[in-house]
Amino acid sequence: MSWQNPSNNEIREMLKQAKTIAVVGLSNKPERTSYQIAKAMQDAGYRIIPVNPAVDKVLGEKAYASLAEIDVKIDIINVFRRSEFLPEIAKDAIKTNSKVFWAQQGVVNEDAYHYLKEHDFTVIMDMCIKVAHAVLVK
Repeated sequence: MSWQNPSNNEIREMLKQAKTIAVVGLSNKPERTSYQIAKAMQDAGYRIIPVNPAVDKVLGEKAYASLAEIDVKIDIINVFRRSEFLPEIAKDAIKTNSKVFWAQQGVVNEDAYHYLKEHDFTVIMDMCIKVAHAVLVK
């Protein structure tokens, strides 16, 4: 069985209820897509938690080397890494208090999808969180 995203209504409710988004692969370079999307979500009122071992701070928030180091509630894990890295990130994700795993547009991995579903995660792949928010929430 292949992967399938939740309905637009489910995604809308998830985005309305969420407060904190951990962004895996968030760059501190304003010209990078991950930075631009995270900034837009921060401007929309979400707390952004950068997850990138190569940076100390992004968008005024302390960066963490891994999801496991984050000590606050994570509502959504938003991933800006290539598809082949998703299984490894999924293994880290199940060790967090989050239950939503969101892979950005163009990022899909069926093994990671099935693994996360087995651990009761809501999984969204190949969808931009900023576009979904703009279309479904505003």
